[in-house]
Amino acid sequence: MKFGTVPLAEAEGSILAHSERLPDGRLRKGQVLGAGDIARLAAAGLAEVAVAHLEAGDVHEDAAAQRLAGAALGDGSGLNLSQPFTGRVNLVAGGPGVVCIDSERITQANEIDPAITIATVPPCFQAHAGSMVATVKIIAYGVREQALKKAAEAVKNAIRLAPPRFGSASLIVSDTAEGPGLRGVEAIRDRLTGLGMRLSQTLSCPHEVPALADAIASATGDIILILTGSATSDENDTAPEALRQSGGKVTRFGIPVDPGNLLFLGQRKDQPVIGLPNSARSPVLHGADWVLSRVACGVPITDRDFAAMGVGGLLKEIPTRPQPRRASRG
Repeated sequence: MKFGTVPLAEAEGSILAHSERLPDGRLRKGQVLGAGDIARLAAAGLAEVAVAHLEAGDVHEDAAAQRLAGAALGDGSGLNLSQPFTGRVNLVAGGPGVVCIDSERITQANEIDPAITIATVPPCFQAHAGSMVATVKIIAYGVREQALKKAAEAVKNAIRLAPPRFGSASLIVSDTAEGPGLRGVEAIRDRLTGLGMRLSQTLSCPHEVPALADAIASATGDIILILTGSATSDENDTAPEALRQSGGKVTRFGIPVDPGNLLFLGQRKDQPVIGLPNSARSPVLHGADWVLSRVACGVPITDRDFAAMGVGGLLKEIPTRPQPRRASRG
């Protein structure tokens, strides 16, 4: 591609590099200049103009962005492409779900040519219908076919949306004499709604192992959520032990996300079980959002995945924390 200022007589068929304000209106950058446009520029007193001229082997920015975005979509991706405009195509979620990204493929594509760029949301980002989850932008007005071909191969099937696999959840709220009761249920309901799920059952019981075990065994939702009236401080504490006594198992206690450290994860027959910390009663972003969305969408969470949550896992300071991170200045 050639870029620079040329006489008007040589500009026809080239791409206008910068917008021009003319007495009879505006010519926008990126426009392919025709004979009429050249006449308007001349009438405005211009003798030359800055243009980009595509050469053999160059691909126009819009066509390049569309090809690259199409290559990035994984099979059954659940994503839609916007119409190309000024070298940009957006990847948009067709519904709720978790965005699965092959980060290495995205990086490889971005290494090939600085004019070829792909930006995405973080891996496992929870999307809703209409969320933009990635954008492809060709920086220049054109890019070499060879570079585009390499980038498209590198990014092939790198992005997809994992939709929710479960439709309902049971919420079990255990309570103590001085506990918060059902406060926070709406925040849990809203989290499920954001995933296209419904809260099909809410059960309340004393914060005791036998009562909790009975409630877990009677839960009919596809996923079981347990919101305890007292903090779970150990993997053998009341709620995890109740899950075991109900015939289930605990697969993880504690995560490196704050708020959300005291979350636990388990399974009872075909029902995933998530033990929610008291802080999940708040609607603010929480470690429970990260875990619930992945569980609901069938995205596996390994120990390595949990460990990786620590980077970026400091989400929000909460005023009720017993030991603030900064000592107050008196």
